[in-house]
Amino acid sequence: MKITVDTILSELKKQYPKADCTLDWNTPLELLVATILAAQCTDKRVNQVGKALFAKYKTPQDFLRVSQEELEEDVRTCGSFRMKAQAIQESCQTMRDQFDGKVPQAMEKMLTLRGVGRKTAAVVLGTAFGVIEGIPIDTHNIRLLNRLGLVKTKNQDKIELQMMNDTPHKDWLMLSHLLVAHGRAVCTAHNRDCSNCPFQEDCPSSQTFGRSDKSKEGFS
Repeated sequence: MKITVDTILSELKKQYPKADCTLDWNTPLELLVATILAAQCTDKRVNQVGKALFAKYKTPQDFLRVSQEELEEDVRTCGSFRMKAQAIQESCQTMRDQFDGKVPQAMEKMLTLRGVGRKTAAVVLGTAFGVIEGIPIDTHNIRLLNRLGLVKTKNQDKIELQMMNDTPHKDWLMLSHLLVAHGRAVCTAHNRDCSNCPFQEDCPSSQTFGRSDKSKEGFS
């Protein structure tokens, strides 16, 4: 039987009833900064850095009062610290100059911020404001949706568009959270645990797992 989005939502909601954003935040600004820092970095590391960072910086103006070099040192352990510090400061400047010092609450406006793509925007809008304007497609989503046979591309934009068409609007953000949870717990990039996956019998990837041609899947 072919796996559908409805099947994924139904099964994974049972398996991960508390699936949610795993970044620690108290304000929309903190979530935005944390999401920028999370690029190519673990949420665990970002949360560790965020404790001191958000005690020091409370508003966009706070991030703009320091030199880029000082901010770089504060976020150094998140990797790509120069690029991320620049993105945070330029985003804060845009918020100060164009959005009354606040994180905007619309996709079009979010995308004007430096370092913010559709994935980051969708996470912040949906998690901080309950505004659902997209599906955050990350590496877990890309890997699982291909393995489960729902998409046949690694293109983030194409996957998001297809999933937006196939998924009830109210579940857009939850779909991403559930796939991330399953991608971390069971369907990992390496050493996946198909025996504990509710889709084992119908997953085209599970059926080929362990065969000599498994490398053809592209997500081994």
